[in-house]
Parts: sequence; C-alpha cells; structure tokens
Amino acid sequence: MLAMRVLSTTPLLRTSCRQAELFGCMKVVRRKAHAQPKGDSMMMDTEMKLSCRNTSSVPRGLLIGMYCEDDDVSGGTFAFTPTGQRYNDFSKGRIKDQLFRTFPLPRLGQVRIIYGTDDDIFNAIAVVGLGTDCVGYNPVEELDEMKEVVRIAAAAGCRALQSLSLHKIQLDSLGHAESAAEGAAMGLWIYQEHRSEDKLIVMPKINLFDSEDWIGWQIGQQKASAQNLARQLAETPANLLTPSAFAQSAVEVLTKAGVNVEVKVRNWAKLRGFNAFLSVSAGSCQPPIFLEAYYEGCDPDVAPVVLIGKGVTFDAGGICLRRCQGMKNQKGDMAGAATIVAALRAISNLQLPINVRGLIPLCENMPGASAFKPGDIIRAQNGKTILVQDTSQEGCLVLADALSYSGVYTPKFMVDIGTLTNEIFELMGAAASGVFTHSDSLYDLIRIASIHTGDRVWRMPLWEYYTEAVVNTDKSDVMNVGTTPAGNVCNAAAFLQEFVPLMTDWMHMDIEGVKLATTHSPAYLRPGMSGRPTRTIIEFLSQLACRH
Repeated sequence: MLAMRVLSTTPLLRTSCRQAELFGCMKVVRRKAHAQPKGDSMMMDTEMKLSCRNTSSVPRGLLIGMYCEDDDVSGGTFAFTPTGQRYNDFSKGRIKDQLFRTFPLPRLGQVRIIYGTDDDIFNAIAVVGLGTDCVGYNPVEELDEMKEVVRIAAAAGCRALQSLSLHKIQLDSLGHAESAAEGAAMGLWIYQEHRSEDKLIVMPKINLFDSEDWIGWQIGQQKASAQNLARQLAETPANLLTPSAFAQSAVEVLTKAGVNVEVKVRNWAKLRGFNAFLSVSAGSCQPPIFLEAYYEGCDPDVAPVVLIGKGVTFDAGGICLRRCQGMKNQKGDMAGAATIVAALRAISNLQLPINVRGLIPLCENMPGASAFKPGDIIRAQNGKTILVQDTSQEGCLVLADALSYSGVYTPKFMVDIGTLTNEIFELMGAAASGVFTHSDSLYDLIRIASIHTGDRVWRMPLWEYYTEAVVNTDKSDVMNVGTTPAGNVCNAAAFLQEFVPLMTDWMHMDIEGVKLATTHSPAYLRPGMSGRPTRTIIEFLSQLACRH
C-alpha cells in the first residue's frame, strides 16, 4: 500500500457560548424591565447585574491592567483600564488603595499581586502595568506596540497567578482581547509531558472577564493554541517523535479539526522520483513519510495556497556529522512542519474561506552505511541533478522535491518554511524570520501580518548573484551549498528557487533564527522551542481570505 488516506469524518463542532461563561466565577442574571439593581453588585453595561457563585473550592485569580508613565513617581498619570476601574469600584477602591500603599506602581510588564479585597470572589488579583496608553504602530520597529504590550502584560500577570497554584484566571481584555488571549495562553504554556506528577506546574484555565470582544478572544485563543501545538511538537524528544510518530500526531490533530490527511510512504515517493528527499532519509532506520493535508474552506475549484514545511525530526548532519553541542536542539529541525500542522488546525477551526494544502516531507538525517555522501549526485523530482557538497545542509534537498511536486495542484502561490541555515541566526538573531520572494504583494501581506502578531519578518535578497553561486558547476545542474564563501542563507533560497514550478509565486521563510525562545525572544515565550512563526502564518492566511 503506497499511501494511507485519512479523511476527517466529523468537522470540529463550534458551539455558541452563553455570555455567562465569560465571567467564570460570576453568574449573569438578566434584569427584568424597569427593575432597580440591588446592593453593591458590580454592574456590567445597563442590561445585567452580576452575582457570585460559591468560589471556595476552586482557587481563582483576576488579572486587570493599569497605565502609568515610566517616569511618574507620584502616580499622577495612573489610570486603570475600563474593566480594572469597574472592578476597583466594585471593591470600593481597595485595589487602588493597596497599589498606592506599595509604591512604586507597576511599570510595563511588571505585576503587583493584591490580596484581601474582601470580595470573596478571587483569591488574588494581579494588576499588570501597561505603560502609557498612547502606544500604537511603530514604523521603525515594524511592530504594533499596543498589541505587543498587551501580550507581555497578560503573560506576566498570568504567570504571577500561576505561581500561586490558582486553577482559574479571569482576564481583563487590556484593550485588545485577541492579544490578551495570545499572551496569556502562550505565557502559561510549558512543556512538562515527562515530569513526575508531583512536579507538574498547575496549568490554570483562562477566561475573558469583561465582554468587550468575545470574538477577538476566541481568535486569540486559537492562534495561541496553534503556536503552543507547534511548540509541543518541536519540544518532543526525537526518539518519541519519529517521522511515523509525527505523521500519526498530525492525523489525530488535523482530522479532528476537519482537515483531510494523506500519509504516503517510501514506495510512493520513489515511484514519483523524490530522490533528493529519499537520499536524506537513507542513513536512518526510520522510514520516511510524505504527509499531505488539505483544508477546503471554499469552492473546490479555487486554486489552493500550498504550504510546505521541512520535517526533519532529527538532524545529526548525516556523514558530515555535527558537533554534540550543535546537535542538542536538532529535535526541533521539524519546526517548519510543526508550523504547517498547527496553522492548518487553526484556519480550520476559524473556518477561513480559503483552500490550503500542506505538504510535509518527514525523515531523519543520520549517518549510516547507506547514508548519502559528499560528492553524490542526485536527480530530483523535476529532473534537475544536485551535487551534494555537505550532507548537513539537507534542508534544501528535503524541500526541493516537495516544491516541484506542488505544481500538480496549480497553486495560487506557495510558501515553504524551514530551519535551513545557521547564518540567518547570526544575521538577525531571534528578532525575525528571513523571507525571500520576488513577489512584492506576498511580502507586503506577510509583513503586515507580522506587524500585527509581533512575530516579525524581514526581506532578504534573492539576486542573480546567489543563483550563480549554486548553478556554477560543470558536474550537475545545481549544488546544495554553492561556491561563495559567505551568503549561505541566500544561496539556500536561490537553490530552492530552481525547483519552483514556472509561473508560480513563491516565498521562502528561513526560521532557524526564531525556532528557539531565548532571553532575547518575546517575554511571553518561556525558554525552549518557540513555535514561531505560526501566528504570523495564520494571520497571513486570514488577511488573504479577507481580501478575496
């Protein structure tokens, strides 16, 4: 059997939630016509009043925001967010009173935990600093700073409450519900699949406390959940996430969301001439898998967007073996594939009116008796021959066959995503993903998406200079490294360009620099695999769907 086809049988059911669920520990009671509110219950709009459930059994926390200029030492510029002000009024000013008794006030990203407000609703209240309320798009930083501030603040506040072992957290939208949901969900997440039960960190459930933008909150939850899925896959040890195990995980995740999946094996790839892909897998005893996933959100006759993700579940470098230090994070060499799976689940859950096909070549790059070697010449799926100069530069080979094969779907355009070169990290660090394309419209779309998500991109050159570096050989059509002593990140993109079907718009994203979250990464990501650029890809596809 050359391929296994797995069809989703039940699309994800999306139920409408009652507004009461927004408040968690609160019960929404509709007022009768002309009825007067009783007591000091906190008012939300003019249509309802809130009464409290018994909360003694479940530890709960509340997160609210406040603004204050960084150089304000007297609190003269202090102001709560609208939700924070309402809850402070509900507590008869006790929250503000405690804040001003414990100067200085929280600055951007700082948290103050408040106890003893005598409301019997929350065990603790986290007040997070949002800086000034005048921030917005920063053209120098290529960033919507307001949204990024909300993410940072939501993550900081939720982590502070998480450290108190609270089981439920209610969040102020902080002015942007989508970003608050993203920051909270990503900030709380931690990979702990293999910890002993007594060492597990409590993962609180998060809910929106106010009702300003419930749809935005849901969208943010989907985006953050997708990025956390990509982090989960990339963090899984390579002995547990082999190509076959990755395929099984993808099938389970995607079919539940209504995405069709096809799992194709070695013989299928061999019959179609995927020799570049198969050569990389030759040194491993783990069989290669070629995964195809298809989300149909509009008319089947509409050309799909094709996403291609590099899925090397462990990269030892092959015969050109990496140093041990350089190998420790190579379980994450399938970050591109993880991004594709996570993005497909999210766009299906969001029901975007767009057709998307994901192509994911999965394999290991290991040394072995049958491993491919420097000096080998391989004929790729499109007929071009490749001279292998360095087996540790296998990413180009894995993606090449998938790129040329994607032409059978006559795509609207294609995007490949992979951890290709260390040079992109040396060039830009963890600040942005490198993007290569000749299409100004594609770059403009991904750039705008990245401004909104805070997960930025930067355009790199795709000049003839780099093409000459990879085709200037009399032994084959192309080389997998090139002849120039530097510029490997651009050479890799020029190599891939040789396998893009004619008359097809294409964009390449090198995400090696952003695959790991470090102290220089956004504050809402704990150290480890970052799951980037999942949210940017989702936003990119969302904007494309809205345009059409």
